[in-house]
Amino acid sequence: MVNQDTIRFTHPLLPPLDKLQTLLEEVWSEGWLTNRGRQHDRLEAALKGTLRCKNLSLFCNGTMALLLGLRALRLKGEVITTPFTFPATVHAIEWAGLTPVFCDIDPQTHGLDPKRVEEAITDKTCAILALHAYGIPCDVQALEQIARKHGLKLIFDAAHAFGTEVNGIPIGHFGDMSMFSFHATKLFHTAEGGALVFRDDSLASQLQLLQNFGIQSEDHVVLSGINGKMNEIQAVLGLCVLEQLDEERSKRKAIATSNQSRLADVPGVISVQPGPEVKSSYQYFPIRIGAGALRSRDEVFSIMREAGIHARRYFHPLCSHADCYVDLPSALPENLPHATRAAQEILCLPFYGGLSDLDLQRVCEIIIG
Repeated sequence: MVNQDTIRFTHPLLPPLDKLQTLLEEVWSEGWLTNRGRQHDRLEAALKGTLRCKNLSLFCNGTMALLLGLRALRLKGEVITTPFTFPATVHAIEWAGLTPVFCDIDPQTHGLDPKRVEEAITDKTCAILALHAYGIPCDVQALEQIARKHGLKLIFDAAHAFGTEVNGIPIGHFGDMSMFSFHATKLFHTAEGGALVFRDDSLASQLQLLQNFGIQSEDHVVLSGINGKMNEIQAVLGLCVLEQLDEERSKRKAIATSNQSRLADVPGVISVQPGPEVKSSYQYFPIRIGAGALRSRDEVFSIMREAGIHARRYFHPLCSHADCYVDLPSALPENLPHATRAAQEILCLPFYGGLSDLDLQRVCEIIIG
């Protein structure tokens, strides 16, 4: 049980039980729990509208979505990616039979640095896989130009970027493919789940096969697939959560504004926020605690933990430090100076609509000192 004085890092949107029950009764009456049921198709259609995209496929989780997306693109060779991400991004590359090549980040966006990406391209490179860290877009135009110039696929891990737009353009419109995570920690969630938004219409049938064991018909298996389907229970939860998004996003916007005001003049502390051209996803509220700060990031983190405040050091350690990747030539810290520093300075603060002004005051007072 969580202590009443504890401030959680996040809290999932939980729809009214009566609303959830109404849709569950439909599922029960139909007796259809998985394999593209009616609720699945309803959610797929609703998300196409919300994300303003033509092609979207649902999956049991975001990692599976990314893995099968890479498989569907039929890639071979090396994929340039970021070390400053959750391990699932890099794991998907490995599980797809590809080799990750780490590249440094831009210290402003915390996404891949396009200049470093171009320097890392070799005759083995087949794709670029970039993360929109904290929902802050990478330099999408520059990465698209590089991908076109070198004939590479461009995939975005948009796990944090549900609803993000750049100059009014939905984030899923960039690149060849974007993955969205619907984990319970995300603004929009289905408890577990994920989706792919993609440009090539022909990938829809390929992805449907890949997520259903490669079964084309009752007696015809055409490729080596796996079970990656979203079930009806997940879809029902998603449909209910979708109705609460605008209210939750509005609350998070107010919290972000309050935090920025409280921390604006704190030496060595910078709020990491997107530029004015970006419509934010309001997924996380990250700050950087660097030179000139009263305490280091790790000292602030420890004090918060002792006070029952759960913050997160996203992303620490870097994926390039993981035992399974540390021996890659691209994993050397000297090749990743900006990512290394970010991993030492970033702290994501508690961020969800249920936080009170007193909660925000408690969190910010520790940072202010």
